[in-house]
Amino acid sequence: MTGEWKRNRKLYIWLLADLAALAFFLLGRHSRWLMNGFTTYVTEPLKRGVASICYLTEISVAEIIYVALPAVVILCLGAGIRKLVESRRRWRLLWKGILGTACTVLTIYVGMCLLWGVNYYTDTFQDRSGLYGRGATVEELEQLTAYFAENLSACSGDVRRDERGIFAENRADIFAAAPGIYQGIYEEFPFLEKEDRVPKAFSNSRVLSAMDFTGFYFPFTGETNLNVDCPAAFLPATIVHELGHQRGIASEQACNFLAVVVSIASDDPVYRYSGWLMGYTHLGNALYRADPERWQAIRDTLPETVVQDIRYNNAYWQSFESPVNDAAQNAYDAFLKNYGDENGVESYGMVVDLLIDYYL
Repeated sequence: MTGEWKRNRKLYIWLLADLAALAFFLLGRHSRWLMNGFTTYVTEPLKRGVASICYLTEISVAEIIYVALPAVVILCLGAGIRKLVESRRRWRLLWKGILGTACTVLTIYVGMCLLWGVNYYTDTFQDRSGLYGRGATVEELEQLTAYFAENLSACSGDVRRDERGIFAENRADIFAAAPGIYQGIYEEFPFLEKEDRVPKAFSNSRVLSAMDFTGFYFPFTGETNLNVDCPAAFLPATIVHELGHQRGIASEQACNFLAVVVSIASDDPVYRYSGWLMGYTHLGNALYRADPERWQAIRDTLPETVVQDIRYNNAYWQSFESPVNDAAQNAYDAFLKNYGDENGVESYGMVVDLLIDYYL
């Protein structure tokens, strides 16, 4: 045992450090006070520091990592097999390779836990805002859906459209407006105040679409990454959603709520339209499940341009329905539940409860 420790001393120390960090997370997550302090004084400053470096370039560092990682794995695997074949002490070399691989995988997992997973155990957006969401009668749901449809219709002419009548605002302009978009909500929710940067466009966005992702926040680099292949009408509100995650808000329902409310509160007509559109979509889907006839009556009041945006968006995502899409969503559902979000991906529909609470 002593000889084994000496041969792989660094790997064993690495493994013990990983296990100690994982134990801190698994035990510490039961203390709200500890998790609040850890995120406030450790992980958030660390992510801001890393982000300040990564945002020196417009290229997504997260995307570079995703692209490079498989290549690195293949090269390391090939080099390991070659050494294994040439070595006279194959079992020792094999064990060292297994130990190194285990340490690497565990480090990535622990890093995700400490940089992002901890946010599921801090004070939530609901705790800090006093909005917890509530159920609604069908009449209340109908009332709010009609309110959103009315405002959506009123601002539908404030955005540029193509010859088909579909939303055609310049994506670069949408990205450029992002850093100041939260300012209209700071007075109401001062804990959200934070300096924002222009989000990153994910160049291989078609891959994100195949996985049913409109964007993601990457905690290892502190970057907000957006899908720029999917229809642009929802892009502004999606940017607001991901900037919510950048503020340490883990809940998907809270970030969807912010995507709607922050966009509507902004001075930018493009973001306002996207916010009303996203809010109407969530409310309309809920109303349709509750009472299709009431939903249809409100849907019939929408101008053709809005209907075109909705149809275009639906058709785009329907084209990606496949086992790969389902597998990606199942994996993300498991990821959310692993960190204590019992509703998993279903929590995306719970934004309706927050909207009801906020507006009614």
